[in-house]
Amino acid sequence: MTWDTATIRQLADAVEVDIAVPAPGRPEVRTPIWIVAVDGTLYVRSWKGEAGIWYRRARRHGSGSITTAGHEHHVRFSAVDEPDINGRIDEAYRSKYGHSTYTQAMTGPPATSTTLRLDLA
Repeated sequence: MTWDTATIRQLADAVEVDIAVPAPGRPEVRTPIWIVAVDGTLYVRSWKGEAGIWYRRARRHGSGSITTAGHEHHVRFSAVDEPDINGRIDEAYRSKYGHSTYTQAMTGPPATSTTLRLDLA
């Protein structure tokens, strides 16, 4: 299943989305995160790198949900480890969040090693 253009735009324009990642036998982890779009594909990163619990669960279990403006979207997480696309994702973060003091953290290690693509589940 693929994202429709209006939903990609809505999510890409959101300052933050809430990400929720379940784990069998444990409470769901829910936290606000930044999201960007590059060429119609949505990406997220953990500013804490691999120390982010939501990130570790996303990698381990592969699915969760994101919510913004009252709309929940079930997603699959796929790791991204391509220097070219990661560079473009860095630029998307700088363009969207350049005013924030956290932008540098999101465009450098350890966050850059945690890039995940979001696909509809």
